[in-house]
Amino acid sequence: MSADSSPDGNDADVIVVGAGLAGLVATRELEAKGISVIICEARERVGGRLLNEPLPIGDQVTEVGGEWVGPTQFKIKALADELGLRRHATYDEGDNLIDWKGKAVRYKGTIPRVNPAVLADIGQAQLRFERMARSVDPAAPWKAKSAERWDRQTLGAWFARNTATAGAPMMFEIAAEMIWGAEPADISLLHALAYTSAAGSFSALIDVKGGAQEERIVEGSQAVPLRLAEQLKSQLLLESPVSRIDHHGGGVCVHAGGRELKARAVIVTIPPPLTGQIDWHPLLPVNRDQLVQRMPHGAAIKCLAVYQRPFWRDDGLSGQAIDPAGPVRATYDNSPADGSCGVMLGFLVGTRARALGELEPQAREAEVLKGFVRMFGAQAAQPVAYIEQDWAKERWTRGCPVCYMPPGAMTAHGAALREPIGPIHWAGAETATRWTGYMDGAVSSGEDAANAVAAALARSAA
Repeated sequence: MSADSSPDGNDADVIVVGAGLAGLVATRELEAKGISVIICEARERVGGRLLNEPLPIGDQVTEVGGEWVGPTQFKIKALADELGLRRHATYDEGDNLIDWKGKAVRYKGTIPRVNPAVLADIGQAQLRFERMARSVDPAAPWKAKSAERWDRQTLGAWFARNTATAGAPMMFEIAAEMIWGAEPADISLLHALAYTSAAGSFSALIDVKGGAQEERIVEGSQAVPLRLAEQLKSQLLLESPVSRIDHHGGGVCVHAGGRELKARAVIVTIPPPLTGQIDWHPLLPVNRDQLVQRMPHGAAIKCLAVYQRPFWRDDGLSGQAIDPAGPVRATYDNSPADGSCGVMLGFLVGTRARALGELEPQAREAEVLKGFVRMFGAQAAQPVAYIEQDWAKERWTRGCPVCYMPPGAMTAHGAALREPIGPIHWAGAETATRWTGYMDGAVSSGEDAANAVAAALARSAA
C-alpha cells in the first residue's frame, strides 16, 4: 500500500494513529473522498484489540480479543458482510449453569432462576436502571437532568440501594465485571447509564440470543481488519509507535518509528489512556489531559481450554456458566462453527484478573481449569491445549475490554472525549455514541471522525 504526497508538500493530507477497526475504517472513508492518508501502527499487525489465535485441531481460529456481534450492531455486520465474512450463532442450546451456594444449578435464559425473590429483585432493578438510561444522551451524558447526582455515585452503590436481596447485587456485579472489566464500585453510575443507552438496553449488553453475544465471525473477528487493510491504498507503517505530535493551526508533524510525517490533520484512534503517553507540542488543553488521567482500562484475561470435542453438549449444557465464588466468573462455548473441536472460554475480570495475572502461567492455568472442572466435571481437567491473553500486559493496549469513567469524570471532563483540538481528531470504540466500547462502535467512530476531518479540510481550503 502506498499514498501519494498531498499537493501542499505534506506527506499526506491526514495521518491516522492506530490500525484497529476505527483507524482502518476512517482511512477507507477518507480514501473514498480522495484524501491521502498514512496510517501509523505501533504493533507488527493490524486489529488492535481484535486478535485471532489458530486452534491446534482442524483449520480454524478462535479469538483472544473482541469477538461477538449483536442484532442491532448494523455497522460491523454490514462491514463483515461486505468483506465476504460469514457469521454463526454463539452456541446457546441446552441449560446454563450457576454455582449457587456450592451447588451447580441448571437454568434457562440470561438471569438464573434460582430464587423467585432474587429474580423479582433483579427484574425491578433492571427496569428502573433502563428507564434512567433512556433519559441519558450517550453523545452528551453530562447534559442529563440528573447528571451531577448520578455522576457522584458508583454503579455499585446504586445496585446496593435499589435491591432488597443479597443475590441481586451479586448478579449485577458479575454482569458489570463482564461488560467493563471492573467492579461496580469503580464505575460512575452516569457512565454506566450512558453506556447502556448507547447499546439500547442493559439486556442488550448481557444477553446472548438477541444481545451483544449473539453471533461470532466464522473466520475470527480479526479477519475484519485484516481484509480491510488489504483493500486500502494508503501507506500502512507497522511497528511505528507515535511518540510525539507537534500541532498548530496549519497542520501536524507526527513522530513515529523514527520518521517525521507532516499532514494537515491527524486522527488518533488508540485507547484514551494511551493518548496521554504521547508527547504533545504544545500541550493539550488541561481538560483533555485530566480526562485521560481519569479514564482507566478495565482488566480482563481471556482463557480458552481446547478439547477434542465440546463434551458439555452431551450433557445438555450450553457451556454458559456463572461462578460467583470462583476465579472464572463466566464461561461460554467458544467452539468453532463446524464443531471440529470444543473450546471453553472463561473470563478473569477486574480484581481477579489483576490478582491471577501476577501468578506464573502454569499456576494461573491450574486455577482456571479447576473452575472449569467444578462447573463441567472431570473431563474439563485435560484440555488438548490452553490459550490465554492478558491485555493489561500488552504494551500498546494495557487493558481490556474497554475504558470506563469513575465518579466525577463524566460531568467534569466528558466533553473532551470527542472534541477536536485544532487539527487533532479522536476516534475509537470509547468515543462512539452508539454501541460504545464494541466493534460496532469502533466502526461508527471511524466513519464519524473521517467525515469531521473531511469537512474541516474543506473549510480550510475554501
